[in-house]
Amino acid sequence: MIRKIIKKLLHQLRLSLGIIEMKADLSVMKSVIIEEFISRELRENNRYKNKKRLNQYEMQIYSQFGEDGIIEEIIKRVGSKTKYFVEIGTGDGMENNTVNLLVNGWKGLWLDADQNLCTLARQNLDPFITKGKLKIDQAFVDTDNVTKFFESANVPKEFDFLSIDIDGNDYWIWKKLSTYKPRIVCMEYNVTIGPTAEWIMKYNKSHISDSTNYFGASLKSFELLGRSLGYTLVGCSFAGTNVFFVRNDLTKNKFLTPSTSENFYEPARYFIFRKSLYPKSPKTFGDYIQQK
Repeated sequence: MIRKIIKKLLHQLRLSLGIIEMKADLSVMKSVIIEEFISRELRENNRYKNKKRLNQYEMQIYSQFGEDGIIEEIIKRVGSKTKYFVEIGTGDGMENNTVNLLVNGWKGLWLDADQNLCTLARQNLDPFITKGKLKIDQAFVDTDNVTKFFESANVPKEFDFLSIDIDGNDYWIWKKLSTYKPRIVCMEYNVTIGPTAEWIMKYNKSHISDSTNYFGASLKSFELLGRSLGYTLVGCSFAGTNVFFVRNDLTKNKFLTPSTSENFYEPARYFIFRKSLYPKSPKTFGDYIQQK
């Protein structure tokens, strides 16, 4: 009896959505459930109603989750000077934290350890590379060489946006870059450690992710590192992946307080990943360049 009721309900949902294939049914239903969950949480949960909390501005354009929207909102609040970014751990260039900045007129440096992904990224983003908007270096970044890559690319000492996601020595790389003072910093935090514990992966120059929770640092440890470098924790992505910092001189009355891991921690919600109906094509990048 219950099975018949469920079957009937699914049939009605399929008809209302105009979908007739089961595979498409499941994909659409998953998307509907995810959208309803995100909308309900960010609209009705009191935690997210304060306009200074960044989560209600989340938007996914080229980022993995809602980071694009958070980055845009932070820039609206603190402004930009150089429109220059650096991202360490960029993949093939079709999904990361700085593509949206690139297509909106910024320029910058990408660093990634994977030679194949760098080759794809150079192919995908060739129009921006040709125009001098993007430099891509294939490199296994560590504390001995990271500043050399910055110097070689003439990265401004006070550029606008830094993002690090290398599943390992992230904490140590940011710490090493203490002479650079970007306005905004985005770091992947180890969500499995929770909001209060201090934990940092021991530095290992040759570390490669083993797909476990042995990577990076806890949110509390990043909070303390940011504070020591002159940065304020201003928010975390709803998916529980990235933490955002803003340089202290730019934060006055612009962000929610207290600026602590306890206030901003978001648990892992990787299930909210949404696959685009229209796969992203690198052919769109050439048209961005032509229109500018």
